[in-house]
Amino acid sequence: MRPAEPAVAHAVHVRRTASLTGGFPARSTALRAAFTKNYGDRVPPAHGRRLPGITGVEAARWGALALCVRPAYIVTELIVAAATKGGYSLLSDPVSRLGEVGCTAVYCSPRHELMNGSFMAFGALLVGGAVLLSRAVGPWVTGLLVVSGLSSVATGLAPLDQDATLHTISAAPLFVAQPIALVVLGARLRDDRPRLGGALLAAGVVTATAATGFVLSGDGPASGALERLALWPVLVALAGFAGTQLLPDGGPRRGHRSVSPSNESAG
Repeated sequence: MRPAEPAVAHAVHVRRTASLTGGFPARSTALRAAFTKNYGDRVPPAHGRRLPGITGVEAARWGALALCVRPAYIVTELIVAAATKGGYSLLSDPVSRLGEVGCTAVYCSPRHELMNGSFMAFGALLVGGAVLLSRAVGPWVTGLLVVSGLSSVATGLAPLDQDATLHTISAAPLFVAQPIALVVLGARLRDDRPRLGGALLAAGVVTATAATGFVLSGDGPASGALERLALWPVLVALAGFAGTQLLPDGGPRRGHRSVSPSNESAG
């Protein structure tokens, strides 16, 4: 082995240790400076591994994108509703009727497969987004959103006219867990990002109130409107939060002032 090779081998060991433990060992600042001075970029990172910080950032970005896409669910619902035959009202008819498989003489939803597929697809996006953003939203919100997403998936697998009881059991957790998740997330962000936290808290209160009204209204003339008021704001609120996660440093915070080049030079 040539004289320079032991030093390079030691450097590889140090970098591999850093990649496995989440950073350089004790006195990381001095060690990082010495490493760069002596070896620069000549030593590759450990094979088959990536620095945890980089992986976490990329995972959170994908999770944020998943939540940002979810408001498109509203478009699919409107498309399916427009194709129904026999009359369907967004104000008085529940969303579940759009997923009914069978047709009668007075009503039919020809695009029921699109509706049920949307329940499952957008529910899966919620599960994936929550898991990938778990560090940003915390364990409680992550768990609540995972339950909500799985509830949506189960709803798509159990159309209302095929098994009304199973459909109701599948959909119920969605109406409970989502408002709670918004309130918990809003409370988590309230001190650091008061506007965003306040908006999430407000959305949680509105959706919880609407969900309660939907359950109590039964087949009332406003049941469809109440159900959508319990569901649609969640899509928008979580997408708004996810959008901040795509900004540098997660968006503006209380007491944070961005430094422009002119201000920096003036200082």
